[in-house]
Amino acid sequence: MERKRAYLICPVRGHDMSETADLVRRLEDEGWEVHWPPRDTDQVDATGYRICRDNRAAIRAADAVFVVWDGKSKGSLFDLGMAFAMEKPVRVVELPPHTEARSLQKMVREWERRSDEDGNR
Repeated sequence: MERKRAYLICPVRGHDMSETADLVRRLEDEGWEVHWPPRDTDQVDATGYRICRDNRAAIRAADAVFVVWDGKSKGSLFDLGMAFAMEKPVRVVELPPHTEARSLQKMVREWERRSDEDGNR
């Protein structure tokens, strides 16, 4: 049986890999093949263009995206936009607190709910 491929959207710059390492291990133990940008995307890039291109390819290849977003990471927002445009199923791991007003975290939770309804879990 072929392993399902996951892309983990998570903050990279200014963050320690240990913040998401346990999650990656857990997903891999569950049988997922995980693309984890701090480990699997070469972060040496003066402009970030190649990083975004490489991450785009990894998102395209993924069966689902998992999201750990701190509410600040611009790269995570970029990756979320690409995954949304590609209509990838999403699984929320961590988002900023719920808001009453319209917000990105509310939209991502709606996206996750619709992914569940579509049987993309």
